[in-house]
Amino acid sequence: MELFLDVLIDTLADTAKMLPFLFGVYLLIEYLEHKASDRLPRALRKMGPFGPVGGAALGCIPQCGFSVAASNLYAGRLISLGTLIAVFVATSDEAVPILISRPESAGKILPLIGAKLVTAILAGLLVDAVLRIVHAHRNEEDEPYRDLCEDCGCEEHGIVRSALMHTLKITVFVFIVSLLLGLAIALLGRERIDSLLMTDSAFQPFLTALIGLIPNCAASVVLTDLYAAGSLSFGSVVAGLSTGAGLGLAVLFRTNRNISENLTVTAILYLTGSLAGVVLNLV
Repeated sequence: MELFLDVLIDTLADTAKMLPFLFGVYLLIEYLEHKASDRLPRALRKMGPFGPVGGAALGCIPQCGFSVAASNLYAGRLISLGTLIAVFVATSDEAVPILISRPESAGKILPLIGAKLVTAILAGLLVDAVLRIVHAHRNEEDEPYRDLCEDCGCEEHGIVRSALMHTLKITVFVFIVSLLLGLAIALLGRERIDSLLMTDSAFQPFLTALIGLIPNCAASVVLTDLYAAGSLSFGSVVAGLSTGAGLGLAVLFRTNRNISENLTVTAILYLTGSLAGVVLNLV
């Protein structure tokens, strides 16, 4: 009980310190997203063969709204498969806000974004190049897509309330994950945890890439916390966050009727994240 209380108090203190930073970041994200939510997807569709470059840039914005929009655009055959992959790989979901809210980890943000951006661009361009070579069907049908944030409630209640709700939701995730991680370390020991996560193993990126496929922001919270705690290598967290496209993958399976195509997207995403993680760890 004493051990639990110590971990609980430490977790509460650390989580409380994050709140103002998280709220500030999400308020800025909400403002940018809703000021540009109509223009950015239209610009993405007009980039043609350079769509993966624009998709990767949009995906770097720390929220999963654009991955959801990209899924709908792809289901409507308005963007290429390479552009969809670029958006998914570049999407960081909750990782960037969490790292920003921890001053000691702020220096890790730019290398993380840079690695994911380069990986997303290369993967997207490669996928489109391969499709052109094999004369695959191009995404040319003009069908409508769903609103970028149809369920966030920002139109009725404003961006402040939306940012506050998002902050509270992610804070709960962070608190639960941090508490469980703290208890696991206290009970099992760091060496045991590192062993389970295959720390220092060449196979760790394959494990984290699998975790990243979970279509929920909790996956990125877990990966970011483990990275900040030192249990994941840089390449491994890049692998996990590259496959973690937020709700984008789940929306793709809901909106795109071609199941085999969706499974192919999932496989490409997993291989891209895993290989990028392995390469980064070697470098």
